[in-house]
This record gives sequence, C-alpha cells and structure tokens, in this order.
Amino acid sequence: MSVAAGTRADIKGTAYVLPDRAVTNEMLTAENPQWDMTRVMARTGVATRYVTRVDETAFDLACNACDLLFAEHPEARERIDAILFCTQSEDYVMPPNSSLLHGYLGFPEEVFAIDFNLACSGFVYGLAIAQSLLASNIATNVLLVTADTYSKYINPGDRAARSLFGDGAAATWVAASDSDRGLIDIQCSTSGKNHRMFIVPAGGYRTPRTPETAIARADDSGNLRSLENIHMDGAGILSFVNARVPRQVRAILARSQMTIDDIDLVIFHQASQMALESLNLRLRIPNEKSFTNLREVGNTVSASIPIALRDATDQGRVRPGDRILLCGFGVGMSWATAILQA
Repeated sequence: MSVAAGTRADIKGTAYVLPDRAVTNEMLTAENPQWDMTRVMARTGVATRYVTRVDETAFDLACNACDLLFAEHPEARERIDAILFCTQSEDYVMPPNSSLLHGYLGFPEEVFAIDFNLACSGFVYGLAIAQSLLASNIATNVLLVTADTYSKYINPGDRAARSLFGDGAAATWVAASDSDRGLIDIQCSTSGKNHRMFIVPAGGYRTPRTPETAIARADDSGNLRSLENIHMDGAGILSFVNARVPRQVRAILARSQMTIDDIDLVIFHQASQMALESLNLRLRIPNEKSFTNLREVGNTVSASIPIALRDATDQGRVRPGDRILLCGFGVGMSWATAILQA
C-alpha cells in the first residue's frame, strides 16, 4: 500500500521499558553447566535478556512505557484518540489489555481501544492499522503499544527458547504527517498454513490445559518443553524467513521505485544473529545500514523493532529526512515491511 504525502502515519515518539531482572549468558551457564553457551551465543547473538517477575505482566510493562512516552511528549496525552495494543501475553482472557491501559491512563470514553494478537510482525502490522485509522479520520493520534512476556511460555530447561527471548514493552505515538515525513509504503503478509512452525499447543480451548499438558519432555536436542510451552521449529522458521522476507522487501522497494541504496537504515525484527546475517547477505545490506541491539536485549518479540528504532535514534543513526526500512516476521506465520521517512 503506497501512501501519499500529507496523509502518512508518522512516528512522533517512542519509549520502551525492560524488566529489572537481567539474565546473562554467564547466569545461564552457572544454572545449566551442560549448555554450550559459546555455541548458543554464536547462533542467537544474545548476551543478555530481561525477564519479568512472576507477578509482572505485559500490561505492567506497557504502563511504564506509556508513562515514559508521555513524560517525553506531554502534549501527546491530550491528543491520543486511539489505542492499539499488540500482545500475545494478555493479562486476562477478557477484557483486552487495551481496555486496561485505557483505564490506567484515564483517557476519555471516546478514545478507541483494541487489542490485536500478533508477535514479531506486530509493530509493522500496527503501523498499517494506525495508517488506516488516520486516513479514514477515525483517529488523529494513535498510541501503538507492543508488549510481550514470552518468558512465561518458556520451560526453564529449553535452551533454544530461553537463551533467545527477552521481555519488553514499547509505546509509540503515531500521528498523521502534514509533510513528507512518515509512512511511504507498507506490505503485510500471512501464511496461515504454516502456523504450527511457532506455537504454544495447549492452553486455549482447542487443547485445554490438563495435568498431562504440563508434563515436559525432551526433544532430540535435549530441550525440555511441555505442550504449554513455546514450540519453535527454528530451522523451518529460518528457511521460511529466507524465502519470504527478501522477496517482500524487494517488492516493496520496487513499488516505491527504490533500491537498498536509497535506504539509509534497515531495522529487522531482532530474531537471532543467524536470521539477521542471512537477511543482510541475501539483500546485500551493508553493515553500516543495518542496526541491531540483539546482544544487549535479546528477541523482545513485538517490541523488538520499536526498541531498536529508539536505540538507533538515541545513537544518532536516524537523521531527519532519512529513509528507514522496518521489517518484522514470526508467529502466524506473518511478515511485514514498511518504508518511512524520518
């Protein structure tokens, strides 16, 4: 979807929070001496990830992120007329986290609030939804919240998942641009037939929890998982991403009459070191155009792109007028790419 100047969704500000508890590779090694964390580090690229307390939720992190956002942009609080809350770690079956956040922030009843259930592609999908709300005049200023606590779905004995994922939340203020700033083009894609590549098999009404679904069993690599934990086909997902994502990126660039040379910075979902290196190689993205903070925070699911975007901005990697390519991919399977002008 190409977007005309003057109606583009523009990211006015982003803030994020991570839980207080850092889990380093050294801590994982001390707890699990049999784990080869040197090899794990080479594959994941993660040295530290942050994990919530038992009583700390995605909603709690989201509230803190919103507080930071509005402390930095106090004018935004009175302008927000829509909340989009992306999470796969809801506090309740019902009501949605967006309603909880609406109450926490004390917003007027006229403020639109809705959850959507996506993971690592969620931020870019959220930009597409925000663009639609703005273009249709349903909203003028959107609060896009992306928050996940995947640690609660991970068995402590699952080296593959535990070494990779961290918890986090980001709050992003999105408004219609009155200039060339903002969203230039966006594409969202889905392959539902591949949904079992990344799944928590039990816990919903298709397979309710029972004493049996809580029993953990080891896979061929020794990773412990129950049916209530994340099951991830790592090799299959990497192959899927390598096949779909470069194709989508090339297509959206061509549609916008651009090449990678016209892009100033690329921020992929911080999936893993292997995934990032593979995508950069296939798309011939120079190191100086690619940003990663995977080592410091891990894979924070729906929050990974806005966290990386904020870090890149703070490090001076985003300048006014720069063209930024954002791309997320994961559960669904789903993937999405956006080009925006800073």
